[in-house]
Amino acid sequence: MKQVEAAQQTADSREQFERLYALYADDVLRMAYFYLADRHKAEDVCQDVFVKLLTRGENIEPGKEKAWLLRVTVNCCRDLWRGAWLKRVVLGAPALEIIPSQEETVEEREEKAELMRAIQRLPAVFRETILLHYYQGLGISEIAQMLHLPEGTISSRLSRGRKKLEAILKEEASGE
Repeated sequence: MKQVEAAQQTADSREQFERLYALYADDVLRMAYFYLADRHKAEDVCQDVFVKLLTRGENIEPGKEKAWLLRVTVNCCRDLWRGAWLKRVVLGAPALEIIPSQEETVEEREEKAELMRAIQRLPAVFRETILLHYYQGLGISEIAQMLHLPEGTISSRLSRGRKKLEAILKEEASGE
């Protein structure tokens, strides 16, 4: 009887893993890519996140799966950024590339590329908050839960991040 229950749990876990991977792998990869500006490192982080999901002993609260996956993604990216080697290599790397859609005009692509370059210049705390809010569509309370911070801190980071982003964009516009 215990073997049947164990086999059923394994099958359920596999189904949940496959469902979550199908639903959120693109979001995890995109978040890691925006954070790290390196496709190969983002793919490594994505793989690490889903390995952690697979090996996680306890179940994730239903409805909170995306938040958990993105929180683990941010933490993995932070760990990579903390490494001195990566700081030396990535800070000297070219700006984040944008994969254009076929419907976009050249001007729209350039605007997006300019915005992403500006976002990459933000300090990490503002960059991750802006990416989670605007590119992953998470609300302030969701980000606060994910990062284990008060909602006021997230609101403040969004507000200050937008101001810093505006200043960076104005600086780049005046420098042209």
